[in-house]
Amino acid sequence: MTAGVVLRKTSLIDYPGLVSAVIFFPGCNLRCPWCHNGELVTGTAPIAGSIPLEEALGRLEKRRRVLGGLVLSGGEPTLVPELPELVGRIKLLGFKVKLDTNGMLPELLEKLLSSEKTRPHYIAMDLKIAPERYGQLNPQTRGAAERPGDRGETQDAGERLRRSAALIRRSGLDHEFRSLRLPAPYFGKEDLAALAPLAGSSPWHIRPFVPGNCLDPRWNGE
Repeated sequence: MTAGVVLRKTSLIDYPGLVSAVIFFPGCNLRCPWCHNGELVTGTAPIAGSIPLEEALGRLEKRRRVLGGLVLSGGEPTLVPELPELVGRIKLLGFKVKLDTNGMLPELLEKLLSSEKTRPHYIAMDLKIAPERYGQLNPQTRGAAERPGDRGETQDAGERLRRSAALIRRSGLDHEFRSLRLPAPYFGKEDLAALAPLAGSSPWHIRPFVPGNCLDPRWNGE
């Protein structure tokens, strides 16, 4: 289990309709230049305010009467192999569980959804740019040869995105898709048209990009 996480003890916006806490996991298999969680994404230095996961769960157990939900976010929480077991533990504590994911590990999503004990109650998945362009965001594929034995990060990222979106749409769980309206010409009508079939008739929230503390500092001037 991951050694350190960042805990937001109270949130009124991360779980629709519920007062929740948020656990942010370090590490991500994408490198979106506009990301404002650079510390979490790269994991190259100790994260300010991080605590052991077990300590975070202990603090949350004491707040069960206050909180209705717990959001697992990041970084990318599906990079934690023990995530299904963790979701099961959290559900036993009485929390509703929301998962935020980039959809790059459909195998882990499928494992989560395979059992009632490990199924989250809500899933939010990001749709960033056209699936065919996702290789631009994946550090394992940008100019690198595919390596047998990798955990799937080097496979076609767009296809992985499509698989995850289909799993979520068919899951029967409350869910949503989310996009940033990035500055032109980086995100345009072609991206919207390519992503629309992935969302289908599901809720798809598109919010404006806000610069500041971006992974690539050049984006702070957009």
